[in-house]
Amino acid sequence: MSEKTVAILIESDYYEHEIWYYHSRFAESGVKARFVSRLWGQERITFSGHEYKAPFECRDSFESITDQELDGLAAVIVPSGMVSDRLRYTEDLSKIPPASTFLQRAFQRPQVIKGIICHGLWLTAPVPGLVKGRRLTCHTNLHGDALAYGAEFVDQDVVEDGDLITARTGNHAHLLARAILKRLDAI
Repeated sequence: MSEKTVAILIESDYYEHEIWYYHSRFAESGVKARFVSRLWGQERITFSGHEYKAPFECRDSFESITDQELDGLAAVIVPSGMVSDRLRYTEDLSKIPPASTFLQRAFQRPQVIKGIICHGLWLTAPVPGLVKGRRLTCHTNLHGDALAYGAEFVDQDVVEDGDLITARTGNHAHLLARAILKRLDAI
């Protein structure tokens, strides 16, 4: 049996406690945490955390993930904080941002769990159809965004809707990880 892998998006202003938790929690459950970002043609980028400015080096681009690799992922996580806001940047406003395109590709695969936490919901803004009609939770500041995207906001810390698992804030990373690991039969 091949190793289960969870792809976790990363960018500057990441919430350190959340990312550190995923790094350790998935590893202790035998699940590989694969941190991916947009590398802008570079071999690696060192991102800076939000609270402590902790460096995080990323060497893996979601733009190079093939359909076959994506089919093999167990889950994709869009973390809290400003990660999704930074990743939804696009040079060409007539095109969907590359990170949103990656998320769109993940949503086309029901066998891949999609985990979105807190402000991670912003990454769906360019493709709101991804969450239209779906039950979800997010940071209370994004309640209006969720409704504007056509989602059904649920006032809970974690909400599961089929292949979509959402959590309210970065402080609920343990609940999101637990729900994903339970689905993966890793706990």
